[in-house]
Amino acid sequence: MRDTWPRLERIAFPPIRRGRLDTLQVNIGYRCNQSCVHCHVNAGPHRKEEMSSEVIDTVLAFLARKRVPILDITGGAPELNPHFRRLVCAARAIGVQVMDRCNLTILEVAGQEDLAHFLARERVEIVASLPCYLEENVDRQRGKGVFDTSIRGLRRLNGFGYGRAETGLVLNLVYNPQGSSLPPPQRTLEENYRRSLGERYGVVFNHLFTLANMPIQRFGAILIANGEFDRYLDLLRRAHLDANLENVMCRNLISVDWRGYIYDCDFNQMLDLPLKHDARERVHLSELLDADIEGQPIRVAGHCYGCTAGQGSSCSGALAQAAGRSA
Repeated sequence: MRDTWPRLERIAFPPIRRGRLDTLQVNIGYRCNQSCVHCHVNAGPHRKEEMSSEVIDTVLAFLARKRVPILDITGGAPELNPHFRRLVCAARAIGVQVMDRCNLTILEVAGQEDLAHFLARERVEIVASLPCYLEENVDRQRGKGVFDTSIRGLRRLNGFGYGRAETGLVLNLVYNPQGSSLPPPQRTLEENYRRSLGERYGVVFNHLFTLANMPIQRFGAILIANGEFDRYLDLLRRAHLDANLENVMCRNLISVDWRGYIYDCDFNQMLDLPLKHDARERVHLSELLDADIEGQPIRVAGHCYGCTAGQGSSCSGALAQAAGRSA
C-alpha cells in the first residue's frame, strides 16, 4: 500500500490547541469482518492487533480518575475484541456514556447473536456505518450482500427500541461519499435516509452523520493509484472554513491505540503521529493519569482539511450541527 504521509506532511494547516477533554476514543483492535475501500484504519479479517485486558484496565482507570464523560469505542469491529463487553459494563457502572461504532453486519457474525440485546441492556449509544440508503452503492463499497445484512441489523436494533425517541436508546447512522467528493448537506441527506429507509424497510434512527473520506490508508492509496490524490487534497483545501476550527473533534478528544499509546485523533493514530507531551516521542495513557494536556498544540498536516472542508466533519457528523447538539 502506498504511503500518503510524505504527501501530507508538507501541506500546512492552521495551528490549533486542545480544549477540555470530554471524550476518550479507544481503538481496541484493527480486526474487522469487512474490508471497506474507504476505511482509514485499513481494517479487515487479517488484522491481528488487539487491545489486551491490561490496557483495558488502564482505560477504565483513566476514565475514573479524569472523570471523562464519554467513551467512544472503535476499531476495526470493536465487538470482536474479547474484552469489549467487560469494558462496556465497567464504564457504564461508573456512569460513563458509551458509544459503539458498529458496522451492523457484526450482529450476524457467529458468537455475536446476543450483541444487540447486550448493547440495549447497557444502554450503549450506537453509531452505525451505512454509507448509502441504496443497495447497489453500499454493496459496491462494502461487498455483495452487505446492504441486506445491514438492514436486518437495523431492524433488530429497532426491535430492542433503538432509534425510537421514547426509549432513549440512540441509533445514529454514518454516511461517507462513494469516492473523492465532499458529503452533501447533512440535514437534506438525513431526510432522504429517513424517508427511504422508513418507507422501504420500516427502519427508524435518531440522526445521520456525514463524514468526508480521509486521504490516508486504504482510501488514500486508491487516490494515489488513480492519480486523484492531489485533486482531492485541492478540493479539501479550497473548501476549508476557518470557522470549523473551533469545533474539530481533536480539541476535546484523545485517541488511544490497541497498545495504550495516545494520539490527537484516530486519523493521526493511523498515520502513526503520536500526541506530543513533555517532549516524549510516544506517550502511554498510563502516563497521563496525573497530567493535564489542555491548551497543548495538536499535530496537524494536510489530512486535517478533511475535517474542516465545507460543513466540516467529525465523529458526530457535520461540525456546526454537532456543536448545536452538544450545546
